[in-house]
Amino acid sequence: MDKTVLLNPTDYVGVTFWLISAAMVAATFFFWVERDRAEGKWKTSLTVAAMVTGIAAIHYFYMREVWVYTSESPTVFRYVDWLLTVPLQIVEFYLILAAMTAVATGLFWRLLVASLVMLIAGYLGEVNSANTSALWVLFAIGLAGWLYILYEIFAGEASRINANEGTVAGQKAFNALRLIVTFGWAIYPLGYIYGYTGGGDVAALNIIYNLADFVNKIAFGVVIWAAATSSNKKKAKS
Repeated sequence: MDKTVLLNPTDYVGVTFWLISAAMVAATFFFWVERDRAEGKWKTSLTVAAMVTGIAAIHYFYMREVWVYTSESPTVFRYVDWLLTVPLQIVEFYLILAAMTAVATGLFWRLLVASLVMLIAGYLGEVNSANTSALWVLFAIGLAGWLYILYEIFAGEASRINANEGTVAGQKAFNALRLIVTFGWAIYPLGYIYGYTGGGDVAALNIIYNLADFVNKIAFGVVIWAAATSSNKKKAKS
């Protein structure tokens, strides 16, 4: 066997790919099994959480192979993963709000479009990183998409619905998720900046992105799981 294709223990980027591959599989299994403990309205949310980590696991299997074989950033696989999983996380917000009250579909579409602007601009910036001007203009466009999502969940319609109509479990989940979107998602632009400033650092870029995926995808699901199971416990006590 050609030993050059095996994971080098000193390759810390490759190790993070392997660790997160395993973590995503474990999280997917956990969220799926835990559906049975959730109330009906939360089962769909846990299903979506399992889909997010399951899709991520599949892509991490491919991304880790790209890195181990080539030591190159698996940009295409990463953005395909994000184009599938980030909109699903937007769905999570909508499902929580829809469980509280009737929610206009326009809110969902605004959040979805903003997430797609964020991702498509980021992808175009990274694949054209040799063009410094385009790299940072597209970064600014992607950042604007993220800031709009923050506006909606902190001051816009989504925030008002949560404040006025939310159940205790729903409000706790919504508030925790928007903290993840604020601080957890902030790791991605930091990785972008660190990875492409001063000539770029592909290893740092991938370690930071891997860390962000670990925090955001799994923590996102854990918040949903905590709300789903706590809601069930309160119902049983009553």
